[in-house]
Amino acid sequence: MPHHIRDSSLERHHFQRRLWLAIGLIIVAFILLTARMAYLQVIHHDHFSGLAQENRVRILPEPPPRGLILDRNGVVLAQNLPAYQLDIVPEQVEDMDVTLERLSSLVEISPHDIERMQRQMRRQRPFEAVPIRLRLRQNEVARFAVRRHEFPGVEMRANLIRHYPYGPLTAHSVGYVGGIDDADLRRVDRRQYRGSAHIGKTGMEQQYESFLHGEVGYRRVEVNAQGRMLDTVDTSRPRPGRNIHLTLDIRLQQAAMEALGDQTAAVVAIEPESGEILALLSTPTFDPNMFVEGLSALDYNELQHHRRRPLFNRAIRGQYPPGSTVKPFLGLAQLETRALREDHINCRGRFFLPNYSRAFRDWKEEGHGRVDLHKGIVESCDVYFYKLAVELGIDGIHEYMTLMGFGAVTGVDLQGERPGLMPNAEWKREALGEPWFRGETVIAGIGQGYMLATPMQLAEATATLARQGRRIRPHMLRAIEDTASSGSMAPMSEVLEPVTMSDPDAWSKIAAAMQDVVHSDTGTARGQRWGMQYRMAGKTGTSQVFGLAQDEEYDEDLIPPHLWDHGLFIAFAPVEDPQIAVAVIVEHGGSGSRAAAPVARAVMDAWLTGEQP
Repeated sequence: MPHHIRDSSLERHHFQRRLWLAIGLIIVAFILLTARMAYLQVIHHDHFSGLAQENRVRILPEPPPRGLILDRNGVVLAQNLPAYQLDIVPEQVEDMDVTLERLSSLVEISPHDIERMQRQMRRQRPFEAVPIRLRLRQNEVARFAVRRHEFPGVEMRANLIRHYPYGPLTAHSVGYVGGIDDADLRRVDRRQYRGSAHIGKTGMEQQYESFLHGEVGYRRVEVNAQGRMLDTVDTSRPRPGRNIHLTLDIRLQQAAMEALGDQTAAVVAIEPESGEILALLSTPTFDPNMFVEGLSALDYNELQHHRRRPLFNRAIRGQYPPGSTVKPFLGLAQLETRALREDHINCRGRFFLPNYSRAFRDWKEEGHGRVDLHKGIVESCDVYFYKLAVELGIDGIHEYMTLMGFGAVTGVDLQGERPGLMPNAEWKREALGEPWFRGETVIAGIGQGYMLATPMQLAEATATLARQGRRIRPHMLRAIEDTASSGSMAPMSEVLEPVTMSDPDAWSKIAAAMQDVVHSDTGTARGQRWGMQYRMAGKTGTSQVFGLAQDEEYDEDLIPPHLWDHGLFIAFAPVEDPQIAVAVIVEHGGSGSRAAAPVARAVMDAWLTGEQP
C-alpha cells in the first residue's frame, strides 16, 4: 500500500489563509462593534440615556388639593375628606382580568368601576396609575393591606375626595365634581390634570374650575425592575386650588327648603344693593355626593328621566308664564306713557275687545268695581291690565319689559341659564310664520300667552324695582382666596344700563302699591303680614298650565294636581331700605298667595330677623 507524502509547504499556505481570514473576521466584528457602540453611546447618547433613566426613575404626577367652597359667612359647602384609593399600574400587571377577579374577593369592584378604569386607561400612558376604587371602606383597607404583596402593580394610597356637607341643599348652586371625560380634556390643559380624577361638572364647581383646581406637582421616584418604588429622588409640590367664597347664605337655603317641603319649585333671593345672590334653590333636588365616585348608567338614567326632573335647575333654566307678577312692571310703563288715558276703569269681571266674541275674565268673577293703577296692583285686577295691554300694544309691552331684563339672560355666573321669552309681533312672524292677534295682546297684560320668564329674571327685575331703576348683574362669587399667599380678591359688581323714568316718583308709587299687596286689608298677599317685623312690598301671580273654554270655571277640586296653576310671588323688603329681593315659583301650587308667598316670607325672615321657619 503506497504512503502519501505530506506537503508541508501546502499545509502552511492553508493555515496562513485561514488565519488571515479569521483575523479579518475579527477586525470586521471589532469595527462593527465599535460602530454600534459609537451609535449608542455617542450619536444617540441622550436618547438611550433617557430611556435607561426612565427604567430607573419614574415621574409621578401629584394632583393638587382642590380649593374649598364656602358661603358668605365662612360655612364650608364643599370640602376634601381623606380617603384610601386603590390604584393599578397597567404595565406592571401580567393578566388584568385575573388580577381584578382576585381583587374583587377583597374589595368590592362594580362593573361601573371597571368601565371607568378602562376609560381612563385609554387616556393615560401604561406606566401611569389608574384608580380602581376612589374610596375604600375601612374593612376593605384592612383586607387589602394584609395581602398587598400578592398584587404587583396594585397600590393603595391616601387621597382627598370631594364632599358636600349640605348635600341636596346646594346641589344646583355649588354643583358637583365628576370623573374627567374626553369632552373635559378637550377644554383644559391636559398636563395640569395628570393624576387628577375629577373636574367641576355643574354649578360653581364648573364655573370657577380654573381657580379651584390648582397646579399639578410631580414626584421623581426610583423604581426596581418590577416597578416597585424604592426611593423618592425629588419633588415639585403641587399648588393647592384657591378657596371660593360665595354670596350664598346657607341659612336662607335651609329656610327656603323647609318652607317648600316636597313641592316642585324654585327660589332666588338677591341683595339689591350689591347684586349678590343670597339663596338659589331648585326642588326636587339630589345628593351631589353620588356623582363624586361616579354613578352607574342605570342610576344616572333613573335620575335623568325621573318625572319630577331633580337634575333640572329650575332657578335659571325653568321658563314659566310670569302671570300677574308682570303687573308692577306694566304699571311703570303706564306711569311713563299714560297709555291708559283715564285714571280709573270700571271692572265688572269681564273684558271685551271690539268685534271679538270671547270675553276675557277677571279672576274675581264679580269684578273689582272702580279701579285705578294702585288698586289694580293691590287687588291684582285683570281687567285693568287687559285694558292697559291693549293701549300699550304688544310692541309697547315688549319695549318696557325688556328694559327690565325680561327676554334675555341675566348673565349670572352659572352655566346653562335660559333667556325666557318676551314676544312681539316680529318674533311671532319670524318664529311661527303667523301674524299677531289682538287677543294675544290682552293676555300678555297678565303675563300669559307666549311670555316666559325664569325665577332668576323675576328676582333680578324685582331687585331693579327695589333699586329704583339701577341694574346690577346678579352674581354668586364673593371672593377668591389664595391659600398659598393668604391673599384674597373680591370681584366688583357689574353695573348695567339703568332704567330711567321721566317721573322719579314712579318707583315709589309702584312700591307703595306692592306694599299694600301685603299690608292692606284687600291685598292679595295680606295673609303674610301677621307678625311681620318689617314692611314688605310684594306681588302675587298665578299662571295657567292649560286653557279654559269660554264657559268653563277653574276648580282645583275637579282638576288633577299636575294641571293646577303655578303659584308665583315676588317681593322686596324692607320697603324703605330694601335689603333683599325674592322670587318664588311653585309648580302646580295653585295661587301665589297660598303656595309661594309663605316661602318668600320665610326667606326674608331668615335674612332680616334671623328667624328660621
